[in-house]
Amino acid sequence: MKMTLKKKPNVNKSPLPLQLIDLKRQYLEYKKEIDTQIQGVINNSFFIMGPQVKQLEEQLAQYVGVKFAVGCSSGTDALLLALMSYAIQEGDEIITTPLTFISTGEVIAFLKAKPVFVDVNPETYLIDQKKIEKAITSKTRGIIAVDLYGQCANYDEINAIVHKYNLFVIEDAAQSFGAEYKSQRACSLADIACTSFFPAKPLGCYGDGGMIFTNDEEKANIMRSLRIHGMGKDKFDNVRIGLNARLDTLQAAVLLAKFKHLPKEIKLRNKVANYYNRHLNKKMITPKILNNNLSVFAQYCIRVPDRNALQKHLHDHDIPTAIHYPIPLHLQKAFSYLGHQSGDFPNAEKICLDILALPMHPFLKQSEQNFIIDTINSFYSA
Repeated sequence: MKMTLKKKPNVNKSPLPLQLIDLKRQYLEYKKEIDTQIQGVINNSFFIMGPQVKQLEEQLAQYVGVKFAVGCSSGTDALLLALMSYAIQEGDEIITTPLTFISTGEVIAFLKAKPVFVDVNPETYLIDQKKIEKAITSKTRGIIAVDLYGQCANYDEINAIVHKYNLFVIEDAAQSFGAEYKSQRACSLADIACTSFFPAKPLGCYGDGGMIFTNDEEKANIMRSLRIHGMGKDKFDNVRIGLNARLDTLQAAVLLAKFKHLPKEIKLRNKVANYYNRHLNKKMITPKILNNNLSVFAQYCIRVPDRNALQKHLHDHDIPTAIHYPIPLHLQKAFSYLGHQSGDFPNAEKICLDILALPMHPFLKQSEQNFIIDTINSFYSA
C-alpha cells in the first residue's frame, strides 16, 4: 500500500542534516537554563557530591513516587549497586531477558552470578512473564525486568511471581524514565529500580549518570555507602567494599535544567511516534504499546523485511538509523560460557534480525518525518 503524504519531499536529498537523536537542537532550546546551572556549579566549585545531587535525588524521587533516590555514575553502576545491596554471590541465579543492552547481563556476571535468560513476547519485545516460572530454580535470587525502548514490562504479573517464590525484582528502567504502567511511573514498579542518564536517554545528561529508586530505607543507605567506597560515617570510615560510583555535580546540574521540560518532551515524543505509526508503509511492524502503558519512546523501532537493504537505502539518503540490538545476549561471545546456541530464544533472535531504529527525538520536524517516511515507503513500493 503506497502512502500519500500531504507534503511529498524530494527523496533524493535530505531537507536538513538529520540526527538519530538531536542533542544540539535540545541544548539550543534550553541553553540559558543549562548554562546557568553549569556556571552555578563552577562558581561554588563543589564538584563532587555537591548540593545539586541531593536536589536532583529529591525531585526525581517525588516525581517517580518513591521515598528514596540514590544518584550514581551510570545506569550500569545503578544495576550493579542494586545487586550488591542484595549481597549477590557466586552461584546465585538472576533471571533476565536476552533482548537488552549488555549492561543488564554484564552486572550479573560481574558478581559471578549466573544470568538466566527468558525469551521475550514477540509483539512487545518485553520479557515474557508467562515463561519466568519455568526458569526458577533453588538458586534463583531475583529478576531484572527490562523496560525496553521506553515501555514498561508487565509488573503486576512479575511482582506476583517474585512474591510467590520469595525473590526480588529490579526494574531496569534505563530506557523508560517518565513512562507509565497503569498510571504508575517507571522506577516505582519494583523493589529497586535503576535508570540511566546517558545523553541519548529521554532524560539525559552530558556524560554518564544514573539513579536508583526504592522505598526500602535500608537498601537505600547501603547503596549510598556502596557508591562511595563503602563509606560509613565519613570518607575514611569504610564499612564495606564498595565502588567509586558517584553522580558528578555537573551532570546533576544539567539534569536539573532539563528535567522541568521532560513532561513536554514526552508528549512530543509520542506525537512523533504516532505520526510514524499513521504514515509508514503497512509492510513493516510498528511498535505495539500496551493499553495500560505510556511509552517515552527512547527509541522508535520498526521491524521490516530486508532490514539491511532498507538500512543501506536510508543511509544513501542521509537518514541515520541504528539497530537495538543486532545480537541477543545469549549469543554474545562474552556469554559463550553459558553454552547457549541459536534457537534457544527464538523470539529475541528473530527481533534482532529485523529491528531498526529510526530518528526519534522531541524536536524532529514533521517535514523531516515526511522525508524519512517517504524514503522508506518508496523502498517498498519500488
